[in-house]
Amino acid sequence: MNDSFFKKIEQKTGVSMDEVFALANAIQYADFSDEKQVQKIVRKVSKIAGKPITKDLEEKIVNSVVQKGNKLNLNEIASMMNQKNE
Repeated sequence: MNDSFFKKIEQKTGVSMDEVFALANAIQYADFSDEKQVQKIVRKVSKIAGKPITKDLEEKIVNSVVQKGNKLNLNEIASMMNQKNE
């Protein structure tokens, strides 16, 4: 792809493409039944997105992903992250 395209994305989002590619790589090869691995991914997504989450919400997301294994539903996770922290 064109470097200027990536630079525009970085400028608009404030997220480096290196971080995006590293996250994509981690997700691609992740074992979603491994709680520790899922927890690391959830924390990384939260950090990259600039959306801090509570420990309770992190646990809910991790448990939801681990229970479903390879049937990861990113829309469900995004919905959980956008909920008001209780």
